[in-house]
Amino acid sequence: MRVRKLALVAFVALVVSSGSAFALDVNKKIAAPGQMLVIWSMISEFCSIKDWHPAIVDCKESKEGADTFRVLTLKDNGGTIKEKLTGSDDTSYSYEIIDPSPLPVKNYSAKLWVEPDERDPNRTVIHWDATFDANGKSDDEAKKVIGDIFLAGLKSIKQKAMPPDEDNPGNEDRD
Repeated sequence: MRVRKLALVAFVALVVSSGSAFALDVNKKIAAPGQMLVIWSMISEFCSIKDWHPAIVDCKESKEGADTFRVLTLKDNGGTIKEKLTGSDDTSYSYEIIDPSPLPVKNYSAKLWVEPDERDPNRTVIHWDATFDANGKSDDEAKKVIGDIFLAGLKSIKQKAMPPDEDNPGNEDRD
């Protein structure tokens, strides 16, 4: 009986000390015009994020042994985020944030990936998913921050994939 009580107390102490018991998930997606491999070619390079995400002003890629890293420079405050590429294939890549980060997360891992739109072969569904723990903010606040980052990036990719508007090209001088 005493052993069971001791085990129960140890278990409760472990749960309380570890904070939230489950990682948080953010899963965002958007459909964009264009075939899957065309869309993927726009975003597949690990540092191409600087070309399509409005919050990223620069990206520097480096190797440390066999590992690939990128350091993102943020537009608003000049802060940086170091990320490690953890996997890639023909239509996705996965990465993790190397702490510390200005984002309110820790134990962060994410995947950016594409798949054909089942309803229209001339469209692509772009997914951006992450799992993490909140760090310095509530779970809801951390999920909102990451969700907003993902949505801004996905909307930008979609915008860049849009064909030029023939009625209003935007780069002609008007009389």
